[in-house]
Amino acid sequence: MIASRALTLLGHKIRRANARKILLAICSLIFKTKIYKRFLERSGKEPPVFQPTDLWPGNANQGTVAVDGDFEFMGTIIRDAEMPWMATSVSDIWLTGVAEFDWFRDLRAVGTDAARAQTRNLISRWIDSHGSRWQRFAWSPSRTGNRVANWLGQREFIVAGADAEFLHQMDGSTHEQARYLQQIAALLPKGFDRFLVYKALILYALSTKNQRQQVRWCKMLDREISSQILGDGGHVSRNPTAELALLRHLIDIKSALKDAKEEISPNLQNAIDKIAPMVRFFRHGDGGLALFNGSDENEGWLIDVVLTRSEAPGKPLDSAPHCGFERMAANRTLLIMDVGTPPPIDFDDQAHAGALSFEMSVGKDRIISNCGAHWGASDSWIDVQRTTAAHSTVTVEDVNSAVVIGGNGIGSRPKAVSSERKDADGNIWIDASIAGYRGQTATNHNRRIYLSANGGDIRGEDTVTGGDSKKFVARFHLHPTIQASLVRQANSVLMRTPSGSGWRFRASGGVISLQESVYLGVPGQVKRTEQVVISAATQNGTGQIKWAVSRLAGEN
Repeated sequence: MIASRALTLLGHKIRRANARKILLAICSLIFKTKIYKRFLERSGKEPPVFQPTDLWPGNANQGTVAVDGDFEFMGTIIRDAEMPWMATSVSDIWLTGVAEFDWFRDLRAVGTDAARAQTRNLISRWIDSHGSRWQRFAWSPSRTGNRVANWLGQREFIVAGADAEFLHQMDGSTHEQARYLQQIAALLPKGFDRFLVYKALILYALSTKNQRQQVRWCKMLDREISSQILGDGGHVSRNPTAELALLRHLIDIKSALKDAKEEISPNLQNAIDKIAPMVRFFRHGDGGLALFNGSDENEGWLIDVVLTRSEAPGKPLDSAPHCGFERMAANRTLLIMDVGTPPPIDFDDQAHAGALSFEMSVGKDRIISNCGAHWGASDSWIDVQRTTAAHSTVTVEDVNSAVVIGGNGIGSRPKAVSSERKDADGNIWIDASIAGYRGQTATNHNRRIYLSANGGDIRGEDTVTGGDSKKFVARFHLHPTIQASLVRQANSVLMRTPSGSGWRFRASGGVISLQESVYLGVPGQVKRTEQVVISAATQNGTGQIKWAVSRLAGEN
């Protein structure tokens, strides 16, 4: 059995290989050589002719920590951090995130000469430790792209009061990294990383006033927009955080082109106009994002800033059929449901096996949620958070609805996921199905959800069919702010939200219980919470559970 699983996973990984990935891996052997380093050193040390401006606010509290000699990132503080990108006992994700230098904004938010000096010290140390030699994590295309964009965008803050030696060091390293990106751009496999590389190269071309290169990379960006942005404005990864990040990157590019008095392509503007409503689509009443396919809440106030700067006022859709989500809103109650198949290969690295899962919020209170995605100094949650059991949906025979490949995407997946929506007099019905659970044609899952026009009555029905007798479990993960208590005699759970409203969860067709769970929706944090679990089994090839979430009488 173990050998069979290993061979299956190996087969999935082989199918994911392509010529670009193989060629990039071969070229990495060349990048490590001294000859290639000397080649990059011929890139020049001239200062930028045009200065792009970074638009986004930082965290002054975290910046103060860095000024004082420590370093805070992804919820973890490293003491006496002269070179935080070389910290030990942290995850690769943490280290590579540090190497992107997004935390420049935190030091800029402090705004003092001491903050500038510390920023320059950290840049010099990075160049000495990593800039002088190619390393796989620090020089990956996406990390290098983000780093170049951050160094260019924050340069005005960094160089105030700097001496000539530092300026030559920083500008020389920026030229070297940009030249490296120019050479590997044609080797990039499909994926989100292309946006990060093209953004850096556009900003670099603007900063050096190289219009030929600027036009070239803008055309490549337009091509990628057409490839990765779906008809409803969703990103092909089906990840709300990726949706938000892409909107920020495109706003940055548009702003730089506008400031440089260069033409903004209609494709770029249209992409911003389409993506902004999809970001709104994924927002709960508290302003944060829904938790699907590697997303976390993000900060509501920052999402407000991004949407304002997008200058795209479009309202969210009710249905997003291209990226596979439904949005059910009535009164102050909101449900967001995943009714799509996993993203295609090259876009599924962070994808979760959460088909037919949903989240529910009322006003600013999240009630039912998925577990979310933990990105931090520890990588112990990375594979666990992607399982079907970490989502508010049905798990059959304790296996995932799609095969989760550790750190490398999705393998076997449902044959199809379909849905139908009906609206009448403010009431909403969603009827969705998985045909071929985990790619097995004999097992299917159907979920029907109803939301009343007043938002106070949600009813659901989960049906599992196919094959021999099968055990299945429906999970409803509760947000950690929800107080829940099991009423065994009534086969129900009473829930109280932070704002004081009361709700009752009822179920039939299975055994209801209240069990421990975790919430990973806040970056860098792991919070204890609970989940409502309904356990059942099929008989004669069919099993069904019914459940309802209703506002308690007298509650508004």
